[in-house]
Amino acid sequence: MDARRKTSTNSSKPELIQRMNRSVSDPSLYINRETSWLAFNRRVLEEANDEGNPLLERVKFLAISASNLDEFFEVRVAGLLQRIEEGFIDSGPDALTAQQERELIALETHEFVQEQYDCWNLKLLPALARENIRVLDLKDLAPEQEAFIDAYCEKEVDPLLTPVTVDPAHPFPRVLNKALCIALLLKRKRRASGTYMGVITVPRALPRLVRLPSHTGTDYVFLADLLTYHAATMYRGYDIVSAASFRVTRNSNLYLEEEETRNLLESVRTELHRRRKGDAVRLEIDANANAEIAKRLQQTFELDDWQIFHTKGPVNLSRLFNFYEIERPQLKYRTLVPRELRLPASSNNIFTELRKRDVLLHHPYDSFDAVVDFIESAASDPHVISLKQTIYRTNRDSPIVGALIAAAAAEKEVTAVLELKARFDEASNIQWARTLEDEGVQVYYGLVSLKSHCKLCLLVRHDPDGVTRRYAHIGTGNYNPTTSRFYTDISLMTASPEITSAVHSVFNYLTAYSEAPSYAPLAISPINLAATTLAQIHREAEHSANGRPARIIAKMNSLLDKNVIEALYRASQAGVPIDLTVRGMCSLRPGVPGVSDNIVVRSVVGRLLEHSRIFYFENGGDDEVYISSADWMPRNLYERVEVLCPVLDSSLKQRMKSEILAAYLADNVKVRFLDRNGRYSRATRHRGDVSFSAQDFLIAVAEGTATAADIPEPVFPRSSSSKRRKKQVVSR
Repeated sequence: MDARRKTSTNSSKPELIQRMNRSVSDPSLYINRETSWLAFNRRVLEEANDEGNPLLERVKFLAISASNLDEFFEVRVAGLLQRIEEGFIDSGPDALTAQQERELIALETHEFVQEQYDCWNLKLLPALARENIRVLDLKDLAPEQEAFIDAYCEKEVDPLLTPVTVDPAHPFPRVLNKALCIALLLKRKRRASGTYMGVITVPRALPRLVRLPSHTGTDYVFLADLLTYHAATMYRGYDIVSAASFRVTRNSNLYLEEEETRNLLESVRTELHRRRKGDAVRLEIDANANAEIAKRLQQTFELDDWQIFHTKGPVNLSRLFNFYEIERPQLKYRTLVPRELRLPASSNNIFTELRKRDVLLHHPYDSFDAVVDFIESAASDPHVISLKQTIYRTNRDSPIVGALIAAAAAEKEVTAVLELKARFDEASNIQWARTLEDEGVQVYYGLVSLKSHCKLCLLVRHDPDGVTRRYAHIGTGNYNPTTSRFYTDISLMTASPEITSAVHSVFNYLTAYSEAPSYAPLAISPINLAATTLAQIHREAEHSANGRPARIIAKMNSLLDKNVIEALYRASQAGVPIDLTVRGMCSLRPGVPGVSDNIVVRSVVGRLLEHSRIFYFENGGDDEVYISSADWMPRNLYERVEVLCPVLDSSLKQRMKSEILAAYLADNVKVRFLDRNGRYSRATRHRGDVSFSAQDFLIAVAEGTATAADIPEPVFPRSSSSKRRKKQVVSR
């Protein structure tokens, strides 16, 4: 048990009753969702500031923090402003009104942006320069670089630009969401007074970092600087008084009336077109911009002062991703080579193996190729007669979609449940839907008002022994081979008749809204996943109150549901030790005396995005382990179709406990602990402590250089025959 927890498992009965009588509905016990998300993004920024990380990885972390903040404004801030505009007075578990949330966001986002630019200007730029990777000011260019710039503008830039001078005949251009723009304050050379606004919208086809010829290193110039320099050639007859780059972020929520639409695909397509021109929610502009330019832009986009962000550097830090293209392996993490699934000689294919045992894969440490191969078998295996597949997000050249098309071409029964409303993947999914339908796949869009977020694949096969069996894949992450290389997720492949029958029932629910009498051993939302989760937590509280073994270990992306948090507080009051690893938002306050003394909340942020959802319950000694597509959030429990699946195989359950969960609980390198005040702090290491990074350990396991015996301070009892090796797993 973690040293931070003050255990109360030995409390007397009267003391236990007194603790459990304390209210768990007090708003002060809940951390605001939006500030919790901002705290998560600060943990991402910490990785950019961490000199222990390779330099180009640090630049990448800064870019990720900027991309995250973009989405926060596009979705969360946009939704908040719309609630205020429409007069909604609802509040969350923390009882803050929308106006109070807006004030918090205004303060914290400005502080965060300042921290981002401090990181870039004071740390990363000098560190890059020390590695001969330079971002040059135009005044510092060598003659051959100036010549290159002139030629580049003439050949590559000019043909794509449309400069506009705003006047009654030329209205302010409709600036698209997050497009780089240059604003100019102009004076006509032939007129003595009056100024004009000029605007250049930069096509996305142009790189935001332009690489320059150099004999002494790797030199770049920001495109915005280049265009400001080049603007004089586009505005002949004007004097340029001042110029500044800017960028507008717009409301990117889709507002669909699904009950009233006749064609969901066309409705989503129409809303996507509108989204590109949604209401402005943020303006980023050069910190040294002329005050008149800033004022005109603010008035044009109808923004309040707090929505204006003056940037001391490039207005789009997410474009710093381009630095990662530099071929300098020593400035990046060592390449992770995933472990391939190798079948024993006694199994000539995956189906033979699955009839003997379930297969569990931990991505990206275990290659996602095994999942792709499982699905591609639908097309290549003559014994497979049917394939059902959910798709939430996938990659551009998806082998999963290719397998569905090939299976349909082979005249197999192929069904795809494709979620059109997967945020920011809507356009891609519309295209996939049309492609699949054209190729003969039966495509469904899930259920009205519910996103289909579960990760399921179901094959039906006439096996050589004459028996027709179902085979299923159940995952915690998307069917996306690209993101599977840097998202941590769990895959379970099984021929269990109970599980595969339940998966079949889930597909019937998705395509026909047909509810089964039971989905056991699965739980699904919105039908019974919330009730099942609450019952599991309450059961641990009862075990603890009655002196039986009880414990909860849960790993997820976000914890926001008030009902679940109240149940966890009650379980803590009953003496249940609770370890939560929550990557992102967490509204629960740990360590509150009499309420959450027995709860420890961790967040692990490292080179890989923690995405897996794993839930462990000690259950009086008959322990259970589950994987799920759902976080403990209202949207997952009540507004989406999600699946919770048990890991039934005893050896796989042991791996989940002693290798995966135990590794995260032992991390003292990339872990942060949440305190009762909503602050996160790194683990305290003492002299002699072994540095242990869960992600580095799991990479070592995949490489065959570490085992569960290398985890310090085992979370679960080890077999007495297990010999602990005295080997330190060093953080990379």
